[in-house]
Amino acid sequence: MTINCLDTYALWEIQFENPKYAFLLNKPFVITNWTLTEFYKTMLKQFGKGIAMLWYDKFKIHGREVDNDLLIKAVDFQHENRKDDMSLFDCIGYVYALENNLTFVTGDRAFKNKKGVLFISK
Repeated sequence: MTINCLDTYALWEIQFENPKYAFLLNKPFVITNWTLTEFYKTMLKQFGKGIAMLWYDKFKIHGREVDNDLLIKAVDFQHENRKDDMSLFDCIGYVYALENNLTFVTGDRAFKNKKGVLFISK
């Protein structure tokens, strides 16, 4: 069974009820603690603390801690791919997915042709 690792882009589309992303809620998935933090930050900025906490509480059960060694690998990956302008949050999620044999789910074009990615356009 494939387990997905969702990035902030995917979470954002889920909360906007994009039908292309709805199926993700019916499959096993995880979210790195870094991605969950970034999602909270974007929700806080856009909708305020109440809505941000609502979504945080909904997704926190899927949260997974990222250790320092993986963070260093993610920084290295971001540096190696700096021409693609990938966020550190996304690089952490991507490297976490690779290291744990998960499918990284995103709509971010920078990851479109990367190994182990399920790219879903808007």
